[in-house]
Amino acid sequence: SGGHRRGPTGRSRLWSRRGVDMAEIEIGLGKSGRRAYGFDDIAIVPSRRTRDPEDVDISWQIDAYRFELPLMASAMDGVVSPATAIQIGRLGGVGVLNLEGLWTRYEDADSVLAEIAELPVEKATRRMQELYQQPIIPGLVTERIREINDAGVVSCASVTPQRTTALLDDILAGELDMLVIQGTVVSAEHVSKTIEPLNLKTFIRQLDIPVIVGGCATNRAALHLMRTGAAGVLVGVGPGHACTTRGVLGLGVPQATAIADVRAARMRHLDETGVYCHVIADGGMATGGDISKAIVCGADAVMIGSPLAAAAEAPGRGYHWGMATFHPTLPRGARVQTPTRGTLEEVLLGPANENDGKLNLFGGLRTSMATCGYVDVKEFQKAEVMVAPALMTEGKSLQKSQGVGMGH
Repeated sequence: SGGHRRGPTGRSRLWSRRGVDMAEIEIGLGKSGRRAYGFDDIAIVPSRRTRDPEDVDISWQIDAYRFELPLMASAMDGVVSPATAIQIGRLGGVGVLNLEGLWTRYEDADSVLAEIAELPVEKATRRMQELYQQPIIPGLVTERIREINDAGVVSCASVTPQRTTALLDDILAGELDMLVIQGTVVSAEHVSKTIEPLNLKTFIRQLDIPVIVGGCATNRAALHLMRTGAAGVLVGVGPGHACTTRGVLGLGVPQATAIADVRAARMRHLDETGVYCHVIADGGMATGGDISKAIVCGADAVMIGSPLAAAAEAPGRGYHWGMATFHPTLPRGARVQTPTRGTLEEVLLGPANENDGKLNLFGGLRTSMATCGYVDVKEFQKAEVMVAPALMTEGKSLQKSQGVGMGH
C-alpha cells in the first residue's frame, strides 16, 4: 500500500510503503522522485562491540551449495574462463561462465581474446561486434560446463532469457549445478508481439537446479522475480565499471538504494511464502569497503567483475567488457582497461601490497564485520548505516593531492 501527501509548501511529498514514509523531491510541477544513494554516499557505523577477524564467518550457502566466500564472478569473457572459474571455485567463490560468449563460439577462444586486447580504442567496439556474430556451438556449451565440473568445483553459467530455451538441452547435458538467467533488466512480465517470451515461473519450477535471475533495481520488480521461484536475484542496472547502460538508456538506480529496496522485497516474500530468496549485489563495487556496504544494505553475496579483471590470471589480458558491449545495434558497454594488480588469490584473499582496498577484498569484508562486532553475513546486514557524503573526502586532502591511498 502507498500514498502521497503534500507538504506545507506544496513542494515535497511523502511516499509510504508498509508504514515507512520516504520523502520525494520535486523534479518539476508534474514530476517528483525519491532520492537514491550509491556506496560512496553512505558509511557503516561501528557498534559498541568488536571481535577478532578470525572469529568471523563470511561463508554463503544458496540451495545445496556452500561457498567460503559470498562471491560470484561476473559472466564476462574477460573475467571468467573455464580455467578461472575453476580457480575461483578453489578459492571459495563461484565463477559464472557466459554461455553466449566467446568460450562457446570459438574452440580457441584464447586467441580471440588476445586479438581483442590488441585492438585500438577506436576499432574495439566494431570488431567485437563482428567477433560475437560467430554462432554459438552447442557442443561447446556442454564441453565448457563439463570442464568445470571435472575439476570438482560448483559449475555456474549465465544465459539471456532469449536463448535460455534453445540452450537448455546442452546445459542439462553438461550437468550444470547453478544457472543464471541474466540481462540488463529481466522482468517476470516481459511482453512481446513477435516471439513467445520465456515464462520464468514455469521454467524455474520445472528445472531441478537452482536459478538466479536479474538484473533488477526496484522493490516491485524484485518481488515479482522472487515469486517465480528463483533461488536468488541479481541487483544492479548499469553500475558496472564497463557498463554504459545509464548513459545509453538513461536507466538505473544507485546500488545502495537498489539493494535496500530489494532487501525489503525479500522480507515480504519470506513473510508471504516462508522461502528465503538470496539477494546478490551485481556491480559497482571496487573495494572491500564497497562489498561490506553492499552486505549491510541487504546483499547475501556480491557479483563482481572489474576487480577480478585486474588479476594476473584473467583471460582479458588487462581488459574487460560487459555482456552488452557487443550488441549488434545498440552497444551498452565499453572495453575497459584494467591494469594487473596481483594474482586472483591476492585480489580475493590477500596479502595486499596496496592500501586502497582493491586487494584482499574479502579480508576487508571480514575485518569490517569484526570491527562492527558481527559474526556472520546475515548478522552484518543488521549494521547501522549513515548518509555520509563527506566519507570519501574528509581529511583526505593529502592523499588526493599526492594520488595515493584513497586519492587514486
